[in-house]
Amino acid sequence: MFYASFPLSYPIRQYPPVNPTLFTQSATTAQTLMNDASVILKKLASSKSFAISVMSAAQEGKTKEVQRMIQSLGIKSKVDLYFNPDGIRFTLSPPAGSFSCCQLVIGLRWNIFPLPS
Repeated sequence: MFYASFPLSYPIRQYPPVNPTLFTQSATTAQTLMNDASVILKKLASSKSFAISVMSAAQEGKTKEVQRMIQSLGIKSKVDLYFNPDGIRFTLSPPAGSFSCCQLVIGLRWNIFPLPS
């Protein structure tokens, strides 16, 4: 029978020094995205007519119209949209030309299709 021998000590991995500058800058930028997301969600939650307009335009495939409605809320973040018959997804990113460090994705449902029995 053969037994492999292992060294008694293992090399310790050296990590670079921690520098939180980029990390804290990302967190600060993410706070702006959160604020813009809050504006969008507040409007959708408080204005049934706005929610209906967004849903209708999305279901008709009018991406530019949905984009225009969201930007009309005065947000500064770049918003990419994706929607399907179940709902909508907003991906908020820092505006063009600024520090691209993070994204915030929000998915909202407006329909739940039952599974076939």
